[in-house]
Amino acid sequence: MPARDQIRDLIASQPFAMEAYWLFAPERKRWRDHYKLETLRRILPQAVQEMPTQPDSGGKRVFIFATLHYWIEQAAVIALALTALGHEVELAWLPYSDWRKPLSRFRYARRRLYTRDALAAGGAFFTHRNLDDLPPADLPAELDAQVRQVAVYDVQYTEQVEEIDENSPLFQLRLERNRRAAARALTWLGRGEPDVVLIPNGTILEMGAVYRAARYLGTPAVTYEFNDQREQIWLAQDDEVMRQNTDALWAARGGVPLTAEEQRAIEELENARQGAKPFGKSDRRWQDVPREGANALREKLGLDDRPLALLATNVLGDSLTLGRNLFSRSMAEWISRTVRWFAARDDLQLIVRVHPGERLTHGPSMVDVVRAAVDELPSHIHLIGPLDKVNTYDLMPLASLGLVFTTTTGLEMAMRGIPVIAAGQTHYRGRGFTLDPSTWDEYFAQLEAALADPQGHRLRDEQVELAWRYAYRFFFEYPRPFPWRLLGFGKEYQRWPLPRVLGAEGRALFGQTFAELVGEPIQWTPRQIA
Repeated sequence: MPARDQIRDLIASQPFAMEAYWLFAPERKRWRDHYKLETLRRILPQAVQEMPTQPDSGGKRVFIFATLHYWIEQAAVIALALTALGHEVELAWLPYSDWRKPLSRFRYARRRLYTRDALAAGGAFFTHRNLDDLPPADLPAELDAQVRQVAVYDVQYTEQVEEIDENSPLFQLRLERNRRAAARALTWLGRGEPDVVLIPNGTILEMGAVYRAARYLGTPAVTYEFNDQREQIWLAQDDEVMRQNTDALWAARGGVPLTAEEQRAIEELENARQGAKPFGKSDRRWQDVPREGANALREKLGLDDRPLALLATNVLGDSLTLGRNLFSRSMAEWISRTVRWFAARDDLQLIVRVHPGERLTHGPSMVDVVRAAVDELPSHIHLIGPLDKVNTYDLMPLASLGLVFTTTTGLEMAMRGIPVIAAGQTHYRGRGFTLDPSTWDEYFAQLEAALADPQGHRLRDEQVELAWRYAYRFFFEYPRPFPWRLLGFGKEYQRWPLPRVLGAEGRALFGQTFAELVGEPIQWTPRQIA
């Protein structure tokens, strides 16, 4: 460490030295750290001035935890809104911008003071504290094991791998930070005894550690995340939101057929996804290239009439794949064993479609997993990489069987009558339109049976209808209305400033979601299609 940094860390270790430094620090006005709360510094003072003079009453004691500057900015405004709705709110935070690298004592102390100043305007309405200012409690062995699992997820997510080295600096950093957060969360939650704790994500990083601490204590917890659509939020009560548990939604709404309007809406969404077009309040395109047609692709790939399975991969390290293994040790193992099984079966054909999202990642590719499975890919196995200009929806009409881990491609194949084997713990598994093996023996038996009689395994009309119904419920009803999506939060707030959210229009649209965020039962009822 350079001598200057050693001196700075020494200063930071002395009581009140950083507070004295901060009084005259030039960076108070010209903040250049990657850790930025400038949007909050701009928004919060004005939002505080616009708070209602008589907030609602009779609310709950709500604790919110956030780390990483962008989550902290949004959490602070959520805290203010919940205060206006009558809740007593306390926000705890950790001043990190990068979960992968150690942070010097000096920079940490400086960020702590910067965060305190950025949140100062809200101090008259909600309490805020650095979680690290609390003394740690002892971590029980059961909770420590769960926190260790969070560190495993952190490395998988960061490096986009499934096999990790627990001796690596990254794992040791994540384990130390997560343990520290969980130990202090036990103190925080035990002292305050909140009615509910609200946490972004809840699966990875310190957010996952604090979530597990809350559940260990039996404290009700709500986790939340965002999809590609503006003015929507995913939330889960006493569960990790990234597991996308739709059990309650399906129990409430699964037996209700779609209306004509709902059917049109899900058809429009599917047309946009397969046509490489955005849909609704999103700029995302689900395919890179428009469709060229199944027949053209059949000729290009040299396919024939042998039964064909389409295996669609996920992106490694995606939060939606962490901890989703059932009978396989990993997604890579499932792919490898499947490729080897097909390599010995020249009476069949296999297409492996590697997720196009891999073009944006830096981890190992499923292309490498497929190629490593056998010495040389036989001609009846076709590998389509993430950069190949192929529209996945052109592949579906060619398939006799779909093979998926957790990707929604499996749901969309079922919507087309294609039998689908769900090998991972995906949210649509067990809904009545997929094959759901629990062991390797079951998996290979289902493979054999489905490809031996493709026509006999086509989904029945009522199963296809069920898949369409589930797709509508998942894409249109599982997300809840919410004003401030994380991505582009500053612009989101301009569109929905606090007075508008708290006014008649905002309460009509988002009032129920704010209630659900503090633990009121989720109302799985029909919603107006935007």
